[in-house]
Amino acid sequence: METNLNDIFKAVRKSSRIISAMTDAKRAEVLMKLAAAVDASHYELLEANAADLQHMDTANPLYDRLRLTPERLTAIADDIRHVAQLPSPVGEVMEERVLPNGLQLRRVRVPFGVIGVIYEARPNVTFDVFSLCFRSGNACLLKGGSDASASNDAIIRLIHDVLSECGVTTDCVALLPSTHEATAALLNAVGYVDVCIPRGGRQLIDFVRDNARVPVIETGAGVVSAYFDKDGDTAMGRDIITNAKTRRVSVCNALDTLLIHRDRLTDLPALCENLAEKGVEIHADEESYRALEGHYPASLLKTTDETTYTTEWMDYKMGLRTVECLEDALEHIAEYGSGHSECIITDNHVTAEHFQQSVDAACVYVNAPTSFTDGAQFGLGAEIGISTQKLGPRGPMGLREITTYRYLINGNGQTRP
Repeated sequence: METNLNDIFKAVRKSSRIISAMTDAKRAEVLMKLAAAVDASHYELLEANAADLQHMDTANPLYDRLRLTPERLTAIADDIRHVAQLPSPVGEVMEERVLPNGLQLRRVRVPFGVIGVIYEARPNVTFDVFSLCFRSGNACLLKGGSDASASNDAIIRLIHDVLSECGVTTDCVALLPSTHEATAALLNAVGYVDVCIPRGGRQLIDFVRDNARVPVIETGAGVVSAYFDKDGDTAMGRDIITNAKTRRVSVCNALDTLLIHRDRLTDLPALCENLAEKGVEIHADEESYRALEGHYPASLLKTTDETTYTTEWMDYKMGLRTVECLEDALEHIAEYGSGHSECIITDNHVTAEHFQQSVDAACVYVNAPTSFTDGAQFGLGAEIGISTQKLGPRGPMGLREITTYRYLINGNGQTRP
């Protein structure tokens, strides 16, 4: 197994030099053909996905992430086209100047080389990662979860078919076995992998960070809060909260905790009325529980425990806490937030500005739901993940965020004194 994996690593590493030298037009052409192939392969892709779905309980929060549909495949193809049509960052001159000694210095954007991605039951990530990596001149090593093995195998076969038809080496993307041994090998692939990106829950991210010998960019896990301020608009708040919580409960930008100003507790039933229609189970503190009691289905109203505000629910469940003021809300976010996405609902511009300046997160919203934290929504075409760290890229990672740079220096015989 180890020798076989090392052979894969070597081949992918070698391919990275080939595709980094490929023309921008050629990379765009391949992705356009891949998008067309996705549109033409719904039956095969959905059949493979159905084989995975039959092994997962529909009540599992990961079920929705695993599921492909015709609509989702159409959206995936559209995202691939978008990535193909975006200007490539490769070769962009970030800085150019002439030094006093006459040396011409340029800082130019270049691919990382080989990007490894470890992810859970999300077959769409296979398409997203490949399209972004290929467009930016990177090769990629993919380690998907066993829950999505049939889907990922079908997707990689489709990608390899398109690459072969276009005369491009298929080694530029490799799907590793869905085993613990493959994970360990990828995390220790020093000299082959330039950066590893985990996409999944906190447990996966912590494991990768704690065990990797290659550089890691942390992404994904999000304990996300929304604060309804004393100056918030009730109708707007209801719509934002509903969208942030229920648009897709299994994704990392979904709302986990609603904070509400004590002065607005009488508006809480109106804010939560759509959540009741969606069957959202609310875990409320004492004050907010009393405000909802009799106005929210008793079967969906629970009390909090010590895990409520640290939980990334990925389900039709939500924490609820009453706060005294803005500073109280900021303290809660500082203690329980994951640095992913946070939002405030308020008509007070001073409060909104203070919130955005004070919250330490990759994406901070005013009067908009956290469901917008997404590479496609940010105009990036797709995303390789949502970085929650501060060193390097932060927030949705598109093409530019998976490149680095090198200095190119041209002289005319200068020597250093």
